[in-house]
Amino acid sequence: MDYTTKIFHWIEGEERKSQTGKWFEKYNSATGGVLIEVARGAGQEVAEAIRAAETAFPLWTATSVEKRAEILKKAANLLKDRKEEIAEIIALESGKPKKHAIGEAEAAAKCGLFLADQLSQFEPEKLISGIPNRELKLVRQSIGVGALITPFNNPMAGIAWKTFPALLCGNAVVVKAHEDVPYIPIWFGKILKEAGLPAGVFNVVQGLGSEVGRLLTEDPRVKFVSFTGSAATGAKILKATADRLAKVSIEAGGKNPLVVCDDADLEKAASVAVSAAFVDAGQRCAAASRIIVFEKVYDEFKKLFLEKVSKLKVGTGEGDDYGAIINERRMEEILKEINGAVSRGAALLAGGKRIYEKGYFIAPTVLENVDPKDQFSCKEIFGPVVALYKVKNLDEAIDLANKSEFRLSSAIHTRDMVRAEEFIKRHLTGVVRVNGPTYGSEPHVPFGGVGLSGNGWREPGIKSLDFYSDWKQVSVDL
Repeated sequence: MDYTTKIFHWIEGEERKSQTGKWFEKYNSATGGVLIEVARGAGQEVAEAIRAAETAFPLWTATSVEKRAEILKKAANLLKDRKEEIAEIIALESGKPKKHAIGEAEAAAKCGLFLADQLSQFEPEKLISGIPNRELKLVRQSIGVGALITPFNNPMAGIAWKTFPALLCGNAVVVKAHEDVPYIPIWFGKILKEAGLPAGVFNVVQGLGSEVGRLLTEDPRVKFVSFTGSAATGAKILKATADRLAKVSIEAGGKNPLVVCDDADLEKAASVAVSAAFVDAGQRCAAASRIIVFEKVYDEFKKLFLEKVSKLKVGTGEGDDYGAIINERRMEEILKEINGAVSRGAALLAGGKRIYEKGYFIAPTVLENVDPKDQFSCKEIFGPVVALYKVKNLDEAIDLANKSEFRLSSAIHTRDMVRAEEFIKRHLTGVVRVNGPTYGSEPHVPFGGVGLSGNGWREPGIKSLDFYSDWKQVSVDL
């Protein structure tokens, strides 16, 4: 595995030390010990990275889309070929089992390979003019320098979702590496360089979000920002960029409902619900955190669900179902939310505590009797925690599902497609799955939410190209 003892910035196709000489420590989620020292960037590193991207942009945007696609396809194939190596880094930095990290590496490669084949999306779109002897068309154009702010929970997929479409559209970018997964974007930068990407097109700055992230988004040379993270930080970015009308994509959190109807296959629904709630220790924006069950089958479903929860294996080994919480602070925040809900009247059915002496692991936690208006029902917890809710019918289920201002993803389990269509029509969200989990996407499928979950842009897939490029109208009078 290509790992190191100190992690630097990546500027103009090479690793750079911080001018400040300052470092911060990244801890191992699985052991609690110090894993690595990371360069703590400041204003000078941000300025250097933006300057590098700004310098590289004219040549890159002038490069044919065919050549850009060729380079990105090579990078995606390198990622595919080295999935074992990157999976080891993902598992080490994120604390997830390697089998899940391999799946993430594969998904990142598929995203790049798919987008590199979408050259037809760059062909001029011809329009019909009502004026004689006039030709009309729409053409894509690059935007310029962009900031990509990526999450810790799916670090390689998060970078791939943003970088591949951004570069394919002819932009140059600066990535703000997440403090808890600092080496993955550096590794990705090395892969892009090996694939032939010109120096300066892709840059990475390490540092704290309140320092580096703020400076990056506030810089007037940054023409677009793609952010995945909390709704609160997303709102700050929108405010920071509002005066210059920068293009901003926000993909924030979720409080995703999974509805189990009285005609559902309960065995399947329980298995899917467990996976949806606890995948990646619940550290997915699309994880199910509210299981809404019809009262007619509530007791039967609860029994099945708790039986399956009790069999979950927690750890970073090959046979484990989910791994560690990303850091100690987040672990303590999750436990505080659980204890708070119980103190306010919620019933603890399973878990609710830290497990193991070393590392940041929380037992799979299930609550019931949580007031729908309680903060536990409204706030994204982002951990291996789920609550069960009992409703009489579909109307009550939809009403409860819609109470949250987070509107990212949802699922309904039913054999009645008329009932499913009613849920699809009335539940306000970005993604609905029928008889499946709340999470999961494909390289060509747009993903994103509305409300507190996002501002309407979609990644990855073809629709992502609409964010990473602008449409230019061209009129030719013959």
